[in-house]
Amino acid sequence: MLGAALTYLFSSLAIKAVGAAAESVIDDVRAQFRENPGIMAGTSKPDYGRCVSIVTGAALKKMILPGLLVVSLPLAVGLIFRNFSETFQASIVANTPTIHGHPVNLSGAEAVAALLMVGTISGILLAMLMNNGGGAWDNAKKFIESGAYGGKRSEAHKAAVVGDTVGDPFKDTAGPSLHVLIKLLSTITLVLAPLFV
Repeated sequence: MLGAALTYLFSSLAIKAVGAAAESVIDDVRAQFRENPGIMAGTSKPDYGRCVSIVTGAALKKMILPGLLVVSLPLAVGLIFRNFSETFQASIVANTPTIHGHPVNLSGAEAVAALLMVGTISGILLAMLMNNGGGAWDNAKKFIESGAYGGKRSEAHKAAVVGDTVGDPFKDTAGPSLHVLIKLLSTITLVLAPLFV
């Protein structure tokens, strides 16, 4: 359950980060229009660097929490199950592994393995859904803009623009980020595996 929830929480944080960055850019663009009326008149150029700085800063800042989540969850699950599960010793009770005659508690390792497996399965499925869904919304908008269903400025086009607004963070941010989540999750799990035995 935690592995599946991780992918959805990670995706929601990534999508919220896109929304927050977009709001910051909109505020800055409006401020530039107020500060420099020549932008709308075409006599002066806007300060593009300010928008780029906002977007790159937000991209770095807003991905700290999702990154910490991916690193800390396997660590927390492995240590909690290892330290607070005394009844479960191994999958095969008859052949319980021992070190110096003492049974080895494998519940932490098995719990993290389950987290990794379910997180990977859920992440791959969710990434495919987001990548394909976002692309479909984008293509639907382009299809309507080509003249179908009333073309531009029609009710269908307005709906397609809303769909594309949701689809862009799906296909450009959350979907590709899930591939990184899956790789990072497996790397963290393998690196920290000795802590869970």
